[in-house]
Amino acid sequence: MFSIPELNDASEPRWHFPSALSPEAHAEWGLYKILEYMGLHEILPTGAGKNRAKLRKDIEEYFTAYAIDFDDTDIDTFISRTPDGLAFNKGKKLCVFLEYTRAMDTNEDWAEKKEQEKNDKYSSHLGIISHLSHREKSGWKASQTNFTTGVRGSLHTNQFLKRLESLRVKNTNTREAIQNRTVQKTLSMSDMILKFSFIVLNSKTDWTLQNLPTEIVNKNMERFNLHLQPPRL
Repeated sequence: MFSIPELNDASEPRWHFPSALSPEAHAEWGLYKILEYMGLHEILPTGAGKNRAKLRKDIEEYFTAYAIDFDDTDIDTFISRTPDGLAFNKGKKLCVFLEYTRAMDTNEDWAEKKEQEKNDKYSSHLGIISHLSHREKSGWKASQTNFTTGVRGSLHTNQFLKRLESLRVKNTNTREAIQNRTVQKTLSMSDMILKFSFIVLNSKTDWTLQNLPTEIVNKNMERFNLHLQPPRL
């Protein structure tokens, strides 16, 4: 998903989406780098695990201050979690965690449940940013924005469009185009999964392969480690 960033008077983007630049960049933007970007965690010279020790001390301080039970495994899990995307506005000192999710949309409250699950997952990450920002008097604020789509193409239209607008996608047509493309992509992926399942479970292998996209048949069969069953007699 892409956003049209708001520009300042110098025609420079106010919003920065660093983890969206490449898969490698996304992998780099864990808790260390997020806090470093905001000036809340100084990256020390490598060696002797100093960076990890310092961050663990800050996390322990936060967990203790808010009476959160934890052990070493909890801290490791906490550090390793990486949001799907990040948006920063350095001028206004805003950090937004972005989560993009496809959920099973068979139940009426499917979206609300998935929203709560995502919010719970990163609530403590937003909390430690607030804690360290207050401690350092830096003024940074962190929030989370979720974009949730049902696997059958369902979504809450008004909510989806408003969240795009909160990321400064100002043009109505652009917001609607992103929404429509998201639904189309979701349905396309669901269709692909169904066809792959048909390959594995159905005896009509030749017919199924003819209905799969050519690039999937040629390039991805081995990648997905699919073993076709022989025709049933």
